[in-house]
Amino acid sequence: MSRTLPQSPYPRDRLKPRILHLGFGAFARAHPMVYLHHGLAQTGGDWGVVAARLNSGIEALSALDAARGLYHVAEADGDMTCLHQIGTVIGTCHPARDGAMAVPDLIATPDLSVILLTITEKGYCSHDGNLDLSHPGVQADLAGNTPCTAIGTLVAGLRQRRAAGHGGLTLLSCDNQPDNGALTRAAVVGFAKEQDPELADWIEAEVRFPSSMVDRIVPAMTPESYDVIEDALGHADKNAILCEPFRQWVIEDNFVGTPPPFEAGGALLVKDVQPFEDMKLRLLNGAHTTLAWLGPFLGYETVADCMSDADLPQVLRQLMLAEQASTLTLPEGIDVEHYADELLQRFTNTRLQHKLVQIAADSSQKMPQRLFAPIARNIAADRPWPISALAIAAWILGLRDLAPITDPHQTPLRKAAQQHDPVAAILALPGLLPDALRTNAAFMSNVNLAFAALARDPRAAIKQALLEDHA
Repeated sequence: MSRTLPQSPYPRDRLKPRILHLGFGAFARAHPMVYLHHGLAQTGGDWGVVAARLNSGIEALSALDAARGLYHVAEADGDMTCLHQIGTVIGTCHPARDGAMAVPDLIATPDLSVILLTITEKGYCSHDGNLDLSHPGVQADLAGNTPCTAIGTLVAGLRQRRAAGHGGLTLLSCDNQPDNGALTRAAVVGFAKEQDPELADWIEAEVRFPSSMVDRIVPAMTPESYDVIEDALGHADKNAILCEPFRQWVIEDNFVGTPPPFEAGGALLVKDVQPFEDMKLRLLNGAHTTLAWLGPFLGYETVADCMSDADLPQVLRQLMLAEQASTLTLPEGIDVEHYADELLQRFTNTRLQHKLVQIAADSSQKMPQRLFAPIARNIAADRPWPISALAIAAWILGLRDLAPITDPHQTPLRKAAQQHDPVAAILALPGLLPDALRTNAAFMSNVNLAFAALARDPRAAIKQALLEDHA
């Protein structure tokens, strides 16, 4: 069964370049653009989007231009495919195609009001919550080269905007990081302070950095995904995205001027995003990372494959409810057991073909918030955490024994994984562990035991970890 909306339910000729989306990939198409689409359908307005990438993706942006910015989002679950034609994009921008300063020039235009970011954890060039001044890209940008990092590009644009006499705007991060608004602010202001303290003062006074929590499973597109869309649509759309029906966006209500109609499109604007953020990062994303590294040792390639296993659904449920939930301050009105069961049901969606290798990418950037932080809280409270230990052990064993996974620290990680004691070598890498775990003997001992058990017999190690959570 399928349903399609063949035309945008708002006049596209009224749209202006009010929003820049930096890092415009699959998730951007399937999440914030969908909220804006539905919001425009409800309220109207002129909130058009310019989609931008900084590195790869020229071909994808040009293909979107050829389609006049129109593409379909297919929400698939079971036998249902619901199609929406999204018309929010009115242009694209890439420095390699449009000129090195094309993105900063756009930031300086008077109509622009909001910059959305989906640049992944590594795109913020941060370390311990601040700008990483040792980052090669940051050093190159600070040396006066044409900006190549997202942070350098943003500051270059804000410098031009200030010089043009335009007011501030809103930088809204949509990446899976705790307190992502504060992280964005620290990186942008930190970079500006190194170049121009007066610019940094202007940014602090005029620019807003709301935090947000995003939730929608959007796997990388496959030939099978495109076939699903073509079957439902009746013709091919190479710009389309396949995703799950579920979506959630919680945004800190902290904008310069009137925000885009995200709330009318279904987003929740709140004073404090952190409880929602922590719950999603630890329960959903923590479970995903656990599957991404445990699943391959049982022969699985996708999340749905893992959910057909005799033990892995229970592993995830125990991780979420017995180990992670107790570390959270839950949002008001949330039934955490219902939330966990809803997540497990979402993971069974066989239409998505969500590959474990995609989730495993950049794990060194994800482990701190998804697993290390809750482990530290459990150790402090003297609570058991055997599933978490198994997840970290699987990551280390995978770095040693599985095919290479994309990660900004892949070289030192894989070198450490080949050492005589890979657990000690990897966990000793600088910037990985929080202070509370770096010298904690119980932490090291438990991960070592889980690593040894997993290396001997993955299935037995999983069953033992399940028993330990009930001990």
